[in-house]
Amino acid sequence: MYPELFKIGPLTVYSYGLMLGISFILGSYFLNKQIERKKLDPNIATETTLLAIVFGVAGGKLFHLLEHWKQFVADPVGMAFSPGGLTFYGGLILAIIAIYIYIRRKKIPFLVLADAAAPSLALSYGIGRIGCHLAGDGDYGIPTDLPWGMVYSNGTVPPSAIFNTEEMAKQFPSILDKFPNGVPDTAALHPTPLYEFIVGAILFYLLWKLSKKDWMDGKLFMLYLILSGTSRLLVEFIRLNPRLMFGLSEAQLISAGLIVIGIAGWFHFIYHKELVKYVPPPLKPKESKK
Repeated sequence: MYPELFKIGPLTVYSYGLMLGISFILGSYFLNKQIERKKLDPNIATETTLLAIVFGVAGGKLFHLLEHWKQFVADPVGMAFSPGGLTFYGGLILAIIAIYIYIRRKKIPFLVLADAAAPSLALSYGIGRIGCHLAGDGDYGIPTDLPWGMVYSNGTVPPSAIFNTEEMAKQFPSILDKFPNGVPDTAALHPTPLYEFIVGAILFYLLWKLSKKDWMDGKLFMLYLILSGTSRLLVEFIRLNPRLMFGLSEAQLISAGLIVIGIAGWFHFIYHKELVKYVPPPLKPKESKK
């Protein structure tokens, strides 16, 4: 893996940070296209992207530190300022709260913007996972004998730092049964970030095509919640995140909640055909240059 891509003088370009930047740039581009299609104020796309960057990164880091509380207590500075380590759902939740407050002040229904952002969310998430793959920050999967298994020994979080802990030994005894002396850093693992990138690209294509349909506001976003939640729920079964309840990880529990919300919302739109779509007011013409 390649946590550091190259250096320009004292500046180090990290693979995770670069892919995160690319994800925001492309996400903003496609969000802007959707905003134009919905005839909304184009400034909304830029302002929403800025909120997503600030609160998405802050929420992602905060949830990551809470997920790895013991490591954070042992090395608070190193964990807080590491180039990797962002929890997607943490960033998504905090960013949604901030954007909800912002868009309500604009007197625009939140679900209108949520629909516009759905394709970008899927694409940005997938691209961000490439950064996780290159950084080798612990988002990889369990050992595998499949021919596309990959080695993450040079990552920021080598496999031995995760697999061989007492907590993981209790929750995943079958892995240590296969590796009685501990899982070596050279073990081939499921490249789960790449799986998620592929799914993210497929979801982006599907949501982008469906966004052209004359659906009720919010229906596309509900579909995004269902599909993205299902993909994350499934991939977690071959990742090593700690199990919290019912044999499920924190990400799986959140995914299950999002799937339930998405299904409930989907059927709400099916059974309430009297709902009326939001019609934005005409855009004010740009002031002529004096």
